[in-house]
Amino acid sequence: MMKKIHTDNAPKAIGPYSQGIAIEGWFYSSGQIPLGLDGQVVGDDIETQSEQVFANLRAVLEAAGSSLGQVVKTTVFLKNLEDFAKLNAIYEKAFGDHKPARSCVQVARLPRDVLVEIEVIARQG
Repeated sequence: MMKKIHTDNAPKAIGPYSQGIAIEGWFYSSGQIPLGLDGQVVGDDIETQSEQVFANLRAVLEAAGSSLGQVVKTTVFLKNLEDFAKLNAIYEKAFGDHKPARSCVQVARLPRDVLVEIEVIARQG
């Protein structure tokens, strides 16, 4: 059975979608952008924004009964690939020795004109 995941510890969805969906032991997150709980963009540099994205991901993963250590795949959307090395430093800090599969692409524009958006697929439990 499919279950919508929601937590007040991450920003509310800014459109007609869930923070994530859990089904049959798997969790699929919606893309997280660097919004604080008040719905406002946090920071104006890639480091600050990336750290906020990971805080949001941790919150929705926890609500789904999962964690960053259970993530098997990430998709990273960057406004500018020039930020790739800086993002990688925050990414490596967040995941530690865990190295999930990853795709990373540059996009023309992201919601609220943020610099980064990340979505994950993770095991639950």
